[in-house]
Parts: sequence; C-alpha cells; structure tokens
Amino acid sequence: MGKEKFFAVMLIDDNEIDNLINQKMIEAADIAEHIYTHTGAKSAIEFLKNLEKVGTMADNVLPEIIFLDIDMPLMDGFQFLDEFDKLKEATKERCKVVMLTSSINPQDVNKSKKYTYVKKYINKPLSQENLQKLNL
Repeated sequence: MGKEKFFAVMLIDDNEIDNLINQKMIEAADIAEHIYTHTGAKSAIEFLKNLEKVGTMADNVLPEIIFLDIDMPLMDGFQFLDEFDKLKEATKERCKVVMLTSSINPQDVNKSKKYTYVKKYINKPLSQENLQKLNL
C-alpha cells in the first residue's frame, strides 16, 4: 500500500520551535513535497487570499492540509477558521484543516467540530503515528 503524498501542507503556529519540530516530522514521514510555515494566522490567511487572486494556477500551489494551532496572538485558530470560511469554495474543498494544538479543553474540541473543513483534532506534538493515521 503506497502512502499518500501531498503537494503541499501548511503549518500555522506562533511557536517557531513547534513549527520546526512539526516540519521535521513531516519531512521524515515524506508526505509532502512542500511545507509552508506561518507564525501567524493572519499571514496564513493573507497567503491563501493571495493564491486565490492568481486563479486556476493556485490549484497547483494550495496546501491540501493545514495544520492549525488554536492559541495564537492577534488571530487565534478559530478566528482563522472564520476567515477561511470566507474563501472560495474550491479553496475550502482543497484545503483540509487539522487542528494541531496543546489545548485539551473539551470546548475547543467541540467548537472545532462546527467547521466542516476541520477533519481532525490532534494534540501536540505531531508524531509519525499521527501522520500515518491522517487519512484525509
């Protein structure tokens, strides 16, 4: 059984160390050709909006998976999801969101289920086992 390989994944976490560790995990698992990292949800949403402006070419650049932290300054993960909701249908269909957070708050888990494009809720740190079980 061949493992799935994505063109691109995106990491959104204000903690640069977490981004680095998660990036290394994804590289080790060899599941993506490209890894985009953002230390803020605001820059990540701007990146996605800018990709939409380039039209059909964006389909070749958009990440298939977005690993999203919840607790971030300026714009938290849920505010990102509210902005993500305003993006084009094609973008939302292509980008699957995985909450990757240290939050074990049941309210956060339940709140994330309200967003149809949030496919999984994983507690940090990202592990090889979590990556193998993605099945998005």
